[in-house]
Amino acid sequence: MNKPYKYKIVIQYDGRPYNGWQVQPGVPTIQDKIQKTLEIFLGEPVWITGSGRTDSGVHALGQVAHFAVTKEIDLRRFMAASNGLLPPEIRILEIIPAAEDFHARYSAKGKIYHYHLWTKQVHSPFRRPHTTYFPQELDLDLLQGAAKLFVGTHDFTSFANSPGEGAAAKNPVRTVKRVDIVKEEGGFRIEIEANGFLYKMVRNIVGMLLDVGTGKRPIEDISRAFELKDRKFSSKAAPPNGLFLVKVHY
Repeated sequence: MNKPYKYKIVIQYDGRPYNGWQVQPGVPTIQDKIQKTLEIFLGEPVWITGSGRTDSGVHALGQVAHFAVTKEIDLRRFMAASNGLLPPEIRILEIIPAAEDFHARYSAKGKIYHYHLWTKQVHSPFRRPHTTYFPQELDLDLLQGAAKLFVGTHDFTSFANSPGEGAAAKNPVRTVKRVDIVKEEGGFRIEIEANGFLYKMVRNIVGMLLDVGTGKRPIEDISRAFELKDRKFSSKAAPPNGLFLVKVHY
């Protein structure tokens, strides 16, 4: 049956209680919770497609998804009903009609992620769920210099975990527009903007930056990692709890 009505939704979520975005058997995921909620409201099976999958424990301020249904939706009623049915960790911020050729993943032109680090000795109980505790001494000037080495078009094989998905698995080249170190309460955040990201790419970049910033690895290892195209050479991924998908560009 044709589903002529397509919609784009913008979603926020706290990723802590979930095993990531993508539907998986036997475990709670963001995609599964939203799909089941929409099916209750709409009275028909719904498959939502996100701009990309976020890992277990990763959060989103502006995840984007699309879905198609057989009947037109009352948008105001949809917002009230869907958020009333969803668990409090997940909220739909916006719904708008989408063009027939819109695709949440393939139409995306770029994304912005923020990674939040708490560097004070005492971790705030209020910020603990959404920041990574990192009280080790960091050379911020060295960190800034290391961040610049990720800007540009590179093969990010050394900073991507397997398995990948679709075109992302076949083409590991991405263009990073900026990597900024921004001071904030309790520490700083690392802002990364690119035309696309590979699986765990942000967390792997952050892991390398922190190793360089603490003197655990020389800054030259970043260029070496690009040359080797070997995930085993790169640093361990940073924990998921400090990571937010902030915005998807179309």
